Amino acid sequence: MGRYLPRSIDNILLAWKKESKHKPLLLRGARQVGKSSAVKHLALEFDNYVEVNFEKQPQLKELFVGELDVKQIVAKLAVFFGVTIQPGKTLLFFDEIQMCKEAISSLRFFYEDYQELHVIAAGSLLEFVLNEIPTYGVGRIRSLFVYPMTFDEFLMATGNEKLIIEKKAASASRPLMEVFHQKLVELFRIYLMVGGMPESVVTWVDEGDYLQCQQVQDEIIVSYEDDFAKYKKRVDTTLLRLTVRGVVHQVGEKLMYSRISRDYRSGQVKEALELLRLAGLIIPVVHTAANGLPLGAECNDSFVKYLYFDSGLLLRILNMDLGDISKITEQLLVGGATDLVNKGFLTEMVAGLELLRYQSPTQRHDLYFWMRTEKNSMAEVDYLITRNLKILPIEIKAGIKGGMKSLFNFMKDKNVEVGIRSSLENFGEIISDGKRVEICPLYALSNL
Repeated sequence: MGRYLPRSIDNILLAWKKESKHKPLLLRGARQVGKSSAVKHLALEFDNYVEVNFEKQPQLKELFVGELDVKQIVAKLAVFFGVTIQPGKTLLFFDEIQMCKEAISSLRFFYEDYQELHVIAAGSLLEFVLNEIPTYGVGRIRSLFVYPMTFDEFLMATGNEKLIIEKKAASASRPLMEVFHQKLVELFRIYLMVGGMPESVVTWVDEGDYLQCQQVQDEIIVSYEDDFAKYKKRVDTTLLRLTVRGVVHQVGEKLMYSRISRDYRSGQVKEALELLRLAGLIIPVVHTAANGLPLGAECNDSFVKYLYFDSGLLLRILNMDLGDISKITEQLLVGGATDLVNKGFLTEMVAGLELLRYQSPTQRHDLYFWMRTEKNSMAEVDYLITRNLKILPIEIKAGIKGGMKSLFNFMKDKNVEVGIRSSLENFGEIISDGKRVEICPLYALSNL
């Protein structure tokens, strides 16, 4: 196993290991976000580790044909691998489990008949198969959703753990020392470029060379497009590529199907979007009227924005489509904060991804935004989340300036007392007409 970068999910996996009885874990998320690496890292806590990879060892599917007696299956796996599989001392890992539907079905029986054994499963394109197995084990299996690395994880990987402590202790009434603030702004710029794919982050940590990170990112993008062939029975692979490009070019905007392709019906584009969502490559941000909680109760699916799941990969796709974007990358890395104003789509997207990834990984979470839907109305708030059973509106600013008319209008209309402005400013607050807006830097969204 290559060098492992610590992840926040490690603590959850360790806590699961220590439980006396274990629901099988199902790690869900896009390809190459670090699911298998996290499991192999956990395996160091066990005496024995058995990995069944259904892509590399398709012959092992035979063990799951017929009656699913999991203790018999485990006994045969012990013989095949020549390893003692002992409850409490062995970690059993089913990788690429989407290749064997019967193995997915068997997970519920591990819960019912063999809770003492630690069992984890993971796979890419897993969501497609789960949709076809409606009773695969709801209530008997624990899902963990895995994403690319957060900015806090990036800080840990780059040896800046103490900066995490500093920013978590900061607040509107206790801003960071300017030297710490500037260092975090600098690291956040790098994170925008490197992204959160573990292989790209490892490359940055080892080499400090952004060009080498770009090579890794290009390889990941090609591997994703090769994966599209696996969707072939369901949707045209050309349409999937066009849809990814369409989302990337419309990040932060209401998605227009006509800008994806005029050669496909809107129904076909909608199906492609759903497949990409299931694959974890795009994340919808849905409009809500936000008159109360839960936010999802007043959704309007006619107004949806999409985020691409990694900023580094997004910049590489833009480079392929637009030609050389070195001017953008130069401004991201060394320009003043005001240079980021025109890159608002990128900071808004990364802010949404950060808000999503710091929530509990045991559930799938949704993102919401608000806008006035009346004609000729420009009022819009980038994100709405729930904090302390209240709606918390969040306005994202790429630089250090920008009005907040929409945010204050929303707070007034919905009788909300506190809002968030997230930008490259230090911590602080703005009070107007009895409404308080806390300034939470883009690098500190985990504080929320």
